[in-house]
Amino acid sequence: MDVFESLTELAAARLRASALAPFVQPFWDRLSEQRYSSGTACQYMNCVAHFAHWSRRRRFALQSLDQHIVAFVDEHLPRCTCAAPVQRSRNQVRAALRHLVAVINASGVQQDHHLGGAIDEQVQRFDDHLLHAKGLAGSTRLRRTAIVRVLLSMTSNATTPSSEELRRFLAQELSRVSAASGGVTATAVRSYLRFRAFEGDRVDHLLPVVASPAHWRLAPLPQTLTPDEVNRLLAAFPADLPSRLRCYALVRCLIDLGLRSSEAIALELDDIDWVAGTVRISRSKSRRADVLPLPQLTGAAIADYVRSERPQTMSRRIFVRHVAPVDAPVAADVVRRAVRQAYRRAGLPHTRVHILRHTLASRLLNTGGTLKEVADVLRHRELDTSLIYAKVDFARLGAVAMPWPGSRP
Repeated sequence: MDVFESLTELAAARLRASALAPFVQPFWDRLSEQRYSSGTACQYMNCVAHFAHWSRRRRFALQSLDQHIVAFVDEHLPRCTCAAPVQRSRNQVRAALRHLVAVINASGVQQDHHLGGAIDEQVQRFDDHLLHAKGLAGSTRLRRTAIVRVLLSMTSNATTPSSEELRRFLAQELSRVSAASGGVTATAVRSYLRFRAFEGDRVDHLLPVVASPAHWRLAPLPQTLTPDEVNRLLAAFPADLPSRLRCYALVRCLIDLGLRSSEAIALELDDIDWVAGTVRISRSKSRRADVLPLPQLTGAAIADYVRSERPQTMSRRIFVRHVAPVDAPVAADVVRRAVRQAYRRAGLPHTRVHILRHTLASRLLNTGGTLKEVADVLRHRELDTSLIYAKVDFARLGAVAMPWPGSRP
């Protein structure tokens, strides 16, 4: 079909007159292949037309497309006065232009990603160090690099901060976060300074500046759900709930297997051995593969989802998107949203997904399990990580409790 005929006259004219005209048909084909509805595809095309109209007034080069997109979204859209029809939703425009970048890259045009200059380069080298030298998980690397990026934006040379710059950064960050988050910030900064030492910088005088706020990790009790609350949560998936089987299967994976959100969405069809009744967790935080027994109810929930609700897709991931692009796996925010909405429907005051992991540990201990068994099921690399769950093992704690001073023997 002629893509331009599906657009308004003004949008078609803006695209034809721009440097993006040769990519309009491949852009439309990409959306069709990923099963976007025609309405969404037309909206995305209008986003591209808006961007094309804006970029004509500037010296536009396809190699610097990323830089133009940032300027368009962050600077132009908030005060846009372009003639209608135009799309001004920042989220929608970003989504459309991500597809445009992919189409242009596929055509052989190489993008110049040097947007943040020395800071981007330094953060990338630090991330590579965390991955290859330290073996840290992606979520940990993402958080540390985000903290370091803010630090480097406050330094004069975009590599190593001075003592005063480091103190100012720590004072700013620690004043707005909790003690636990402050400890994460301090750890990230120390990790970066050690990386700079590895690179040959003299940073010995900076390490004493980084002090973690007082935070006793084992001080609070881990939040858990009671058996009644677990039942209420599992019953909070009514028949008319959108994507009900996917949400229910995800929650069962968290409650019955103690999976993290990232581990649940990484499950693939080949990870389940239906004959042996086991599931392989191969993309865990510990970067190792573990095999766990697959509870019958959990397996039944996954099977119901795969048979009745999962769309036809080439992806081997179990949990995939139900809207375009359906070949893409779901992200962790889908798990968090499913759990939080289930809490709300069940009338529970909680929001954190990790409570379900704590609940499994508590249930194991209350049914006679040991801390070693908890560590094995939760796949902790060190037994010390599981020590906090000793606080919720009330039966064994009661057996070793000493009489209260002054009470009757």
